[in-house]
Amino acid sequence: MRIVIALGGNAMTSSDGSARPEDQRAAIRLAARPIVDLVADGHDVLLTHGNGPQVGNLLTKNELTAGQVPPVPLDWCGAQTQATIGMLIINALDEEFAERGLDRRSAAVVSRTLVDADDPRFAAPSKPIGRYLTRDDAQPLIDSGQQFVEVPDRGWRRVVASPSPRECLDSPAAMALMDAGFVVVCSGGGGIPTVRDRTGAFVGADAVIDKDLTASLIAQQVDADMLIIATDVDSVIADWGTAYAKPIGEVTAAEMRSIAADQDFAAGSMGPKVEAVTSFAESGTGVGVITSLARIAAAAQGLVGTRIVPDQPSNPTRKETSHALRN
Repeated sequence: MRIVIALGGNAMTSSDGSARPEDQRAAIRLAARPIVDLVADGHDVLLTHGNGPQVGNLLTKNELTAGQVPPVPLDWCGAQTQATIGMLIINALDEEFAERGLDRRSAAVVSRTLVDADDPRFAAPSKPIGRYLTRDDAQPLIDSGQQFVEVPDRGWRRVVASPSPRECLDSPAAMALMDAGFVVVCSGGGGIPTVRDRTGAFVGADAVIDKDLTASLIAQQVDADMLIIATDVDSVIADWGTAYAKPIGEVTAAEMRSIAADQDFAAGSMGPKVEAVTSFAESGTGVGVITSLARIAAAAQGLVGTRIVPDQPSNPTRKETSHALRN
């Protein structure tokens, strides 16, 4: 199968959330093992990932040095963190391949995600990012054009647009690399937010894109058989925190829509993940799964996890022969 795996931030930081370089290297090294299990089983794999802690570090540097050097825009932050995290992931994968004697290699693609320049979210930024600041500390950033809102009893926090992803612009490169036998890291952090200007040229946008929604989009564009969103729980839990709590197993996309409407999953955590795997299943391309990173190999076999299947069976003839299991 061709499998897209979306790694959450917990896969790239220590258990307490620390994002020091040594913490990130150690966490990604551990994350590589279950991923390589899938590769060893013959699957073609594309990885995407979050970058919240890493972008947060860059934003703090912006804040601390705003009076000395120009703040780095968010599209630059996205590109820098894609390259850094991509390097860490491919190093860890290649090391794991070598230890197992697997003749495979990996590659990272610094990749853009197209959004609409007239997306209404640009007119009303509401996605909070970064840390809380005093008014005095926020002022140089406000003067540079950034938008902040005051949160009572907390301070001032930056807000940015979070437009809907429309196209993963570099998916053709990812597909070419996969067809050549590479495990590919692509569209990290939701992709570098990109719009077309009046001339039709691509330019970066000061925004962030939900990584799970982009994972669904890239999975459709590379014609994946399965999208796995790896998080810190084995399954989505219905009626979380009540005496009636229970894991959700295999359901159709329509059934998951109904469940989501009833459960009102949190927008800042499980909500985007459920939306991503459900929309992927609705596309008819393949199956969407939410499970823990440690259990992704079992999830690929249908043994664990919340599994969302298309309402109608997909047409197997539309899959390219390169998606078949490797011998």
